[in-house]
Amino acid sequence: MSHSAIGPKSGFSTKAVHAGQEPDLATGAVMTPIYQTSTYAQEALGNHKGFEYARTHNLTRFALERNLAALEGGKHGFSFGSGLAATNALMQVLSSGDHVVCGNNTYGGTYRLFEKVWKRHGLAFTFVDCTDPAGVEAAFTPRTRLVWLETPTNPLMQLADIRDIVERAHKKNIIVVVDNTFMTPYFQRPLEMGADIVMHSVTKYLNGHSDMVGGALVMSDDGLAEQIRFLQNAAGAVPGPMDCFLCLRGTKTLAVRMKQHEASARELAAILEKHPRVSRVFYPGLASHPQHELACRQASGFGGMISFIPGDGSLAAGEKVFNRFKLFTRAESLGGVESLVCHPASMTHASVPRESRLSMGFEDGLLRLSVGIEDLDDLRADVEQALQSV
Repeated sequence: MSHSAIGPKSGFSTKAVHAGQEPDLATGAVMTPIYQTSTYAQEALGNHKGFEYARTHNLTRFALERNLAALEGGKHGFSFGSGLAATNALMQVLSSGDHVVCGNNTYGGTYRLFEKVWKRHGLAFTFVDCTDPAGVEAAFTPRTRLVWLETPTNPLMQLADIRDIVERAHKKNIIVVVDNTFMTPYFQRPLEMGADIVMHSVTKYLNGHSDMVGGALVMSDDGLAEQIRFLQNAAGAVPGPMDCFLCLRGTKTLAVRMKQHEASARELAAILEKHPRVSRVFYPGLASHPQHELACRQASGFGGMISFIPGDGSLAAGEKVFNRFKLFTRAESLGGVESLVCHPASMTHASVPRESRLSMGFEDGLLRLSVGIEDLDDLRADVEQALQSV
């Protein structure tokens, strides 16, 4: 299929497989070649084929960037060496004295980057409950330049009303960024709801195979794109071509994988909710979730991530259940085909102060499941046997 055959009206799965790519002109190779080179030959002084140095120009990376932009419904895509590298590049658009409003239940690495790195360089941050759009607006100051939303949040699965917050922010010319890592563009497309920029840790669902690390920013605004393009090249946190190739391989199956992740997660969340050894479950697909209606309204599905509090929520209870899992691998990260169990308080969110966690209902023993694509009966059996420890 030629690249020109893919358009805005093409289906999601068709875009996932083909957008941004076409058979190699030289050989007809169906898969995008891995352009494993650092530099390019010039035919004469100032005479080249449009490629000079691989930090700036790499066709494997360009294919991935076009693919991700198409999936999110954006005009411009930019790839980075990690999700945090993408976030860091975006922060470099700001200047000392600028103010950022961010959700208080954001990924621990994002919190660490904002609070421990960029705060030292003159940026100001206010962390608020983004489930309350009016509260987000109340945090705006004359220096507010950007709102950072993560929806659903990690790991409490809280939702931000993207349309409402965008409307409030744009009245004051404030940029709205949405971390769409958990939902992926298969279930949620923030740009279509007015957000200015979407961020992804492509390490997770977009790649889907736990074998590379990467990040991405997608947007439609030409001015923002020019700034990010400059920073991507000037700061240089680009991914290697092999990682880009692996992610392109991953996005081809994104739709079928997300269907299975969600189908199994919905079943397991319902089981956990009724289980006598579980005190609370966090999953937007449950009717009992306080923002279930919003989840139905702004996304087409609920994703494959579940958090739950075993027993009394103590560290001891969480540790017992965590250590007993067999099929769920005990590991950080998420979004791969294999199921993972994480203890956020000591792993992904260790940099978040304990008092801040507890104030949000983020108990010491809370566990997070990344539900893979294994057989549901096997996943169910592993959850059941693990919970026998409390």
